[in-house]
Amino acid sequence: MKTVFITGASGNLGKAVVEKFLAEGYKVLATVSPGKTLGFENPNIETFETDVTNEESISKVVNTIVATTKIDAAILLVGGFAIGTIQDTDSASLKKMFSLNFDTAYFAARPIFNQMTKQSAGRIIFVGARPALNPADGKNTLAYSLSKSLIFKLAELLNAEGAANNVVSHVIVPSIIDTPVNRAAMPTANFSDWVKPEEMAETMAYLCSDKGDAIRDTVVKIYGGS
Repeated sequence: MKTVFITGASGNLGKAVVEKFLAEGYKVLATVSPGKTLGFENPNIETFETDVTNEESISKVVNTIVATTKIDAAILLVGGFAIGTIQDTDSASLKKMFSLNFDTAYFAARPIFNQMTKQSAGRIIFVGARPALNPADGKNTLAYSLSKSLIFKLAELLNAEGAANNVVSHVIVPSIIDTPVNRAAMPTANFSDWVKPEEMAETMAYLCSDKGDAIRDTVVKIYGGS
């Protein structure tokens, strides 16, 4: 049985990803924020309460796991969003977005990548953002876009180092994910154009499968109709 490590598993996207990998026969190791649960149980799920913004906390969880378990894939979903142009974006705004979007990804990816390199196999999937690729959109979400832009560079650097050991990193880039929060924020939008969490989960599972083994592109865009 393959093993997948998933951060941010209790969110709307996280639950869809957990359910998809369970259906694909994986053992799921999921992080949740202290005091939270996935809301359902399965004998192939093990949860870990941890603060993923704290390097020591998440490293301890990963190191405990890899001491006895091979992580075949890692899906790093934790993140946050904020609107604001350069006029609105101060140091505190930047630090918050960098902590939620980059630090959480890097703190988890570092020990996982090191272990995957030793085992000469592994897939790491990050979540990017279209505004980080499109300046016209990014100018209105400056801190968010800057923090997400580092995810793309991190994946490129990991791919450069991991190529010799069959460790591949991908960045899934959605347009707008169809979640209750986004629907409430944009009630007049055409929800049918948005990307469903299940569609993202399907793509992630494919990239981690034997069928997706030959794919080496860093960026995978899932824009739906928007």
